[in-house]
Amino acid sequence: MYSDKKKRRWPIVVLAAVLIAIGIYAGWKVSGTSSRDMEEESAVALQAAIQRSALQCYVVEGNYPPNLAYLEENYGLQVNTRDFYVVYDAFASNLPPYVTVHAKP
Repeated sequence: MYSDKKKRRWPIVVLAAVLIAIGIYAGWKVSGTSSRDMEEESAVALQAAIQRSALQCYVVEGNYPPNLAYLEENYGLQVNTRDFYVVYDAFASNLPPYVTVHAKP
């Protein structure tokens, strides 16, 4: 027996297109979150590196460095000032400096 009905495939095509769009959107959101998390982790790592270098200077020389440039010149510290704001506040040579690092927007 012959049937003249056409199969309707458009619901399957629409469903597949919607699922692909949802997958692309979810991947985009996850990648944005992970890059933000990496920026925060990089800022924390840079802050820890600055604090370690300052402590090393204190152990070797007997006082904390007066500024960040001193650590860069004498202890090989490399600070990415293009991507981060760094606050290095040395109150006295016998007290550890106040260090904060924030990612630039």
